[in-house]
Amino acid sequence: MKDVIIIGGGPAGMSAALTLGRTHHTVLLADSDDGRNAPAEAMHNFLTHEGTSPAALRELGRENLAAYPHVEVRSVAVDSVRRLTDEHFEATFADGSVAESRRLLLATGLRDEMPPVPGAAELWGKSAFHCPYCHGYEVTGKNVAVLGTGPERVRLALQLSRFTADMVLCTGGEPLEPMLQSVLEANGVTVRPEPVTELAGEGGRLRHIAFEGGATLERDAVFIKTVLHQRAPFAELLGCAMFPDASVEVNEFAQTSVPGVYAAGDMARRATVPAPMAAVIAAAASGTVAGAILDQDLLSAEFKLPNPFASGRA
Repeated sequence: MKDVIIIGGGPAGMSAALTLGRTHHTVLLADSDDGRNAPAEAMHNFLTHEGTSPAALRELGRENLAAYPHVEVRSVAVDSVRRLTDEHFEATFADGSVAESRRLLLATGLRDEMPPVPGAAELWGKSAFHCPYCHGYEVTGKNVAVLGTGPERVRLALQLSRFTADMVLCTGGEPLEPMLQSVLEANGVTVRPEPVTELAGEGGRLRHIAFEGGATLERDAVFIKTVLHQRAPFAELLGCAMFPDASVEVNEFAQTSVPGVYAAGDMARRATVPAPMAAVIAAAASGTVAGAILDQDLLSAEFKLPNPFASGRA
């Protein structure tokens, strides 16, 4: 039996595996090699890895983990997970193999559902983005648009107006509050109210936004809003508390509402955080925290010590 099974080999899962491997815990890291940020050409806002591709980071992480004999990495998807007791979990893999562990860490991430605009999926991660901290600086001085309406989209358009003098909010035919429109216009942001019919591009590069009626708007980049879904069903099947936005609820120690089950990365958030953190460096940090708390949890169980983190469950 392993000490911990980690499902998901992105930044959160690998960071947790590294922390646990360095504390001599036996770890099985299962990775289906299908990361959320795989379409992106480069990662940003990650100190010492600025501009590194997601694939390169994953390869380097695997190399780091290979130095620790207690860490086993399997490039195979997990089909199902069972919680037999608070200290006994069973994972069944796509190849039919089964593994058992004392604790379980979910780091399977989120999946982005594209808005119903033709062209969005083809441009995703290359010239259609969602995070100003991950991709905002790269659009400096370019022609940029934000799709959508509502206070959060207005806020994003105003934020990006610091990066470029040519900023447009496309409401897609949805009404915009007069006060919000006046704030935008007072700060140099143009509002286009027509329904959007296409994001036209080639080779992942946006050329223009097409509107109902035939008008077009040349743009270099567009920020869109996706609908988030759990990439894997395990948290829900295990009975973990969830938020309406599909995030798994955890406390500050990465503990879910289910004893023995932890969650890290963008799939999970605390109640005090209004939205999942999409930054790669934040996911990696959450994995390190989860690994350290798991070590303390297992230490308490092994030596029958009071667990200082037991009362903080989500």
